[in-house]
Amino acid sequence: MAGKHTVEKIGGTSMSQFGEVMKNVIIANRKGADLYDRVFVVSAYGGITNLLLEDKKTGAPGVYGHFAQNSKEWPAALEKVRKRMLDYNRSFESLGLVQAAADAFVNERMDGIRDCLNDLLRVGSFGHFKEDDYLPPTREFLAAVGEAHSAYNSVLILRRHGVNARFIDLTGWKEAETYGFDEMILRAFKDVDFSCELPIVTGYVKYGDGIMTIFDRGYSEITFSKVAVLTQAREGIIHKEYHLCTGDPVLVGKDRVKVIGNTNFDIADQLSDLEMEAIHAKASKEMENCRIPIRVKNAFEPEHPGTLISHDYVSPLPRVEMICGRDDLLAIEVFDSDMVGQCGYDYKLTKSLYETGISYIAKNTNANTITHYVPEKSKNIARCVELMKATFPVAEITIKEVALISVIGSNMQIPGFLSRSANALAREGVNVLALDQCMRQVNIQFIVERGDFDRAQLALHRELVETAE
Repeated sequence: MAGKHTVEKIGGTSMSQFGEVMKNVIIANRKGADLYDRVFVVSAYGGITNLLLEDKKTGAPGVYGHFAQNSKEWPAALEKVRKRMLDYNRSFESLGLVQAAADAFVNERMDGIRDCLNDLLRVGSFGHFKEDDYLPPTREFLAAVGEAHSAYNSVLILRRHGVNARFIDLTGWKEAETYGFDEMILRAFKDVDFSCELPIVTGYVKYGDGIMTIFDRGYSEITFSKVAVLTQAREGIIHKEYHLCTGDPVLVGKDRVKVIGNTNFDIADQLSDLEMEAIHAKASKEMENCRIPIRVKNAFEPEHPGTLISHDYVSPLPRVEMICGRDDLLAIEVFDSDMVGQCGYDYKLTKSLYETGISYIAKNTNANTITHYVPEKSKNIARCVELMKATFPVAEITIKEVALISVIGSNMQIPGFLSRSANALAREGVNVLALDQCMRQVNIQFIVERGDFDRAQLALHRELVETAE
């Protein structure tokens, strides 16, 4: 049976503007009992995880990157994190953050991390310990400190504003015992009274398998989902810096995009596949299975209901819910005149992708050609192509940089829809290299030149959203 409470997640960029978040989301106009029956799962402040691990966009090494490369720069990188954390503490002084307590928390954790890394280097120097044994745990506990910092500060600030906030530290700092994922969360919440306490929860959870090892940088949404399911929340809410809209407001224009309003988990999965980050695909599954809806809200427009993602929603009228895409794909095209009628050819190709850990976003096939579209940032692409060539030595394999535009909606059974889309692209001089659509008609994907990425989105949004309105 679902409880009365909600579980809500706040991202790093929003956390960096905690004064606004407190005013718009956490406290707003609430008083007394209205402040409670909510749980907040928080990310690290903007930029902190990049400094701890590596830059998510550029790959520039942070503390972990330098440490894993045996670079002597890691102590300086760690001090850079310390300074940034202390700078964040200064920025919240006007909100009532107790500087002495906040700084002591940062310094205690930073000093502990520095000592631990030095000890690992000493142990590794004896030659009996492989890097594979200690690098994954190192990445884990480095990531954890970012969420611990933001959650601890949030509790200190909220208490100064009369809120009975409670720090739920799931990072396992200096805890010798290791528990399972579910057990770790259940232990932390066993005596929480949702009616009069406001739990502020670290997005990182320490457990046996390693949350970074399995989910990498998407772990805070996994925590959000787990907490919602295990505490039987009535709804999950994700607070972002923007609404879930029909298109990119920066590209299309804030006055032209529309808030989606309602959609379903299938559509959320389509967005996740394109790294639109409505919700991590693996995070949403348990909530979907438990019939816990997810609401995506703009943290800076608190009165707006946002977009509700539910289990069985289908738009009553055919419509496009979002135009989006990604311009970082490679088309791996395999042409082989011997392919036609050959059973298992595609299986052998996908086996090469599987063995090199590459997941494809889209796929086209005909009698003699199979093309897989994979993220350019995928590791082992060269090795994957080598395996394909070894398996099919006479095949012609080419790689091309492309972009993908996806038109998504829970009900897109619109007569002439494909024709309208193709004509809209043609009018803008966009050549469609390939396209893909399943019979369920919730997603159609256009493969175009990278240089046409923005123009294609604008053309499709104008035709299928703005003109339709």
